[in-house]
Amino acid sequence: MTYEETIAFLEISNWMGSRLGLSRVRELLRLAGDPQKAMRFVHVAGTNGKGSTAAMIASVLQQAGYRTGLYTSPHLQRYNERIRIDGQDVSDEAMCEAADFLAPVIDGMEDKPTVFERITALAMVCFERAKCDVVVLEVGMGGRLDATNVIDEPACSVITHIDLDHTEYLGDTITKIAEEKAGIIKKGCPAVVQDQSEEALAVFRKTCAKLACPLTVTDPLSITVRERGIFGQTLGYRGFTDLRIPLSGTYQLANAAAAVDCLLALKQAGWRISESDIREGLAKTRWDARFQVLREKPLVLLDGAHNPDGAKQLADCLRTYLPGRKMSFVMGVMADKDYRDMLAQFAPFAKDFVCVTPDSSRALPCGELARVIREELGIEAEAGGAVEEGLALAESRLGPDDILVVCGSLYQAGDALRYFNR
Repeated sequence: MTYEETIAFLEISNWMGSRLGLSRVRELLRLAGDPQKAMRFVHVAGTNGKGSTAAMIASVLQQAGYRTGLYTSPHLQRYNERIRIDGQDVSDEAMCEAADFLAPVIDGMEDKPTVFERITALAMVCFERAKCDVVVLEVGMGGRLDATNVIDEPACSVITHIDLDHTEYLGDTITKIAEEKAGIIKKGCPAVVQDQSEEALAVFRKTCAKLACPLTVTDPLSITVRERGIFGQTLGYRGFTDLRIPLSGTYQLANAAAAVDCLLALKQAGWRISESDIREGLAKTRWDARFQVLREKPLVLLDGAHNPDGAKQLADCLRTYLPGRKMSFVMGVMADKDYRDMLAQFAPFAKDFVCVTPDSSRALPCGELARVIREELGIEAEAGGAVEEGLALAESRLGPDDILVVCGSLYQAGDALRYFNR
């Protein structure tokens, strides 16, 4: 296949949407020779923060000398971003070869796999062919029935902050969602969980007790902030001092704590991970679209906040890093998200909004978002059309001391990266 044919193969038109369950992906991988059985895994779930946490863990494992895969979703610009090997996006050639291998297998399946199941299986083939020692595997949605949960016992299960999201699939309470996320915890395997609501923690404690899993809950009181800025921060945690992460955002401190606790659990289990590996690996972490500076003057920030919890965390960053400042927003959202709650988080900081329509069938039309902002919040808002058009409109209005925040959906983050890196 060509690269274009490979993407068409992944985004096959007979996909009927998200269909949770493991039967299809198990059959697909079995027919493909079970490539996932050749590797060890760190499995990462959560509502927000799981991608950043996974990226930090993978960076340290690579620094420690392990051939490391990183599987994340969604991608921002190209599918290749979802499959990284030692910090590099998988090559077009490797993706095409894996697709060529899987195509006849899928043709023979009666119940065809979904898009996410296809890309998950393709990733497993790529990682196995690259001879990865370990893969840091980010859950797509939920955990218990997510396609990534086809793996056997992981070396460590990590669960970041839990909040209400994807409620139509995962349940409408924190307890129900936590139970779905807890599905990645396997018998006897160490688990690391971010400190959070007692409602969620009760689920994780019960699950780990039932499965005889050593449980570590991160300790926020052990986190000390040494230095903080929009280009990164330095923290202390559990006896480590001056840990540098090139990721800004107050929420990254909790993610870094979860990463460190995971790495300490692996080290206790016999993995070769030194203090210098942890320091250098954290310092080299790359992860786009999380309170990321795209331009300094005027200041342009990109954040993938796409649900109420993410919006709350972004608002906390704005309050911490840019106190007292009013700013413009370029915002596009998915219609199935609680965007009114998100807007309530941003309203205290907003001077005005340019609303855009992300490139997704689930996107809320920009005109409707602008109407809600004007009529319900009383803040100036204009429909800016497609993402690039809205960014151009907002950019044309910026003075040298202004601030622009691009947020609302990861589906528009790639467009913003392309636009400001052009």
